[in-house]
Amino acid sequence: MVLLVPFDGSDLSKAALKRATEFADYREEDITALSVIPDDAEYARERGWLDADEAFDVAAIADRMREQAETIAPRASFRYEVPEDVSSIASTTTDITRTIREVAHEEGASIVFIGSENAGRVSTPVCSVGSPVSNDPHYDVHIVRHPKAT
Repeated sequence: MVLLVPFDGSDLSKAALKRATEFADYREEDITALSVIPDDAEYARERGWLDADEAFDVAAIADRMREQAETIAPRASFRYEVPEDVSSIASTTTDITRTIREVAHEEGASIVFIGSENAGRVSTPVCSVGSPVSNDPHYDVHIVRHPKAT
């Protein structure tokens, strides 16, 4: 089994990865940090993955995410995915959620640690990956609501 951490470089995703690392020591499980990178330069710029004048390059963004993840969890595996079945009807959030769920099944995740910006506000906002990912009964979900332990 593996602990899966969707990782977008946000403070909450960093906190989720840190908590998964602590939990992995207790459970003796592996960790996979997963970055889902839509093929969308505007989306990447909105999240601070690219500067305004920087060319869009999925591999370069993935390398940055990997470096950040390795700083927090050196033992974790890193994986990135570009949603392939992008629907003109579905939102980017839906495509990301679908990708996270697919990877959770492929990896045999026992727990998914979610620390996204929106999941940190409430569990079921319209634009959060938290609720749809947590609806899958095949794994447990740990939602990180605060970037720092209190």
